[in-house]
Amino acid sequence: MTGNDLSHLSVKVIDDSESNLDLMVAALSEDYDVSVALDGESGLEDIRADPPDLVLLDIMMPGLDGYAVCAQLQADPKTREIPIIFLTAVDELDSKTRGFKLGAVDYITKPFEMMEVKARVRTHLALKCARQELARQNEWLEEKVRERTRELVLAQDVTILSMASLAEARDRETGAHIMRTQEYVRLLAQGLRDHPRFRDLLTPSNIELIYKSAPLHDIGKVGVPDRVLQKPGPLTPSEFEEMKLHTLYGYNAILAAEQKLGSNSFLRFAREITYTHHEHWDGSGYPRGLQGEEIPVAGRLMILADTYDAMVSRRIYKEPIAHVEVVSQLVELSGRYFDPDVVEVFLCLSDDFRLTAERLQDNDQPHGDFSCPGH
Repeated sequence: MTGNDLSHLSVKVIDDSESNLDLMVAALSEDYDVSVALDGESGLEDIRADPPDLVLLDIMMPGLDGYAVCAQLQADPKTREIPIIFLTAVDELDSKTRGFKLGAVDYITKPFEMMEVKARVRTHLALKCARQELARQNEWLEEKVRERTRELVLAQDVTILSMASLAEARDRETGAHIMRTQEYVRLLAQGLRDHPRFRDLLTPSNIELIYKSAPLHDIGKVGVPDRVLQKPGPLTPSEFEEMKLHTLYGYNAILAAEQKLGSNSFLRFAREITYTHHEHWDGSGYPRGLQGEEIPVAGRLMILADTYDAMVSRRIYKEPIAHVEVVSQLVELSGRYFDPDVVEVFLCLSDDFRLTAERLQDNDQPHGDFSCPGH
């Protein structure tokens, strides 16, 4: 059914007067599928079994009157959207007001003028069809929006993973480091989401973006020379200055992409993480020496996650440290390197960190002793 074509629509007429029913059938049956009922009870039963497109409902009937029938139809989700036009010999404002409050869409006053009946029935059926068509259009548009959103999320994920793989290709010894630190960051963010200092930022959607952005924290290492990045021993002061530049390299790369996508792009957290995941709570970190609340929350989560993983993992320049010792050292650095509230949540989640490290450890890079007292 399209446009003004209202054929094959159905109309239910409920009236205790057989003569009124005959009039309605004669007037409407040429255009619609018309069925009738002589009382409210049987009319309700028929409608529930086979809902019509419109109901013409007499008010004054013995037993279940029109008001009661209307109220029951409006209370049922299956029949709530059926337009109801009252048929009545009563032309009083109070009666009409009561009917409209119950959900009727119109009134036709007896004795009937059949041209008026036909016009009102056609008008309300057309309105119903228009609403249905609008609902279908809205559903189609919503599905298109959902489809587009899924495409955008997939593009975000692929972009992040592709960029992160660049850093991993340069620094293969980290292996599952990307996945582990991702999980650590999410653990911390979820642990802090109800904290007064963090709850405005750490919404479910932002936590997901921070989690997805975490793999990019070392993307800037693609700009660090191999002689520094792959050096098996401690770095000299000048080499360390070169290594520190990875935060700036990553920041500039992500900032350039973000400027193309807009300031509200999904790369916002990636930029913050890449640039600030070596900033210390006391201002002694790099590249800018940010202090306290100046450090973005995503950067504060990343530095603890990154430090924990670096300490419990074997690297080309160090042996792993036992989990219990790492926990102790991180606590000592609370208020110096790390936001104290982040460390407090870490302590509550340290067992989850340990289990994550065990589950995602590199096959060719054994970790330290993850055992701790009582486990």
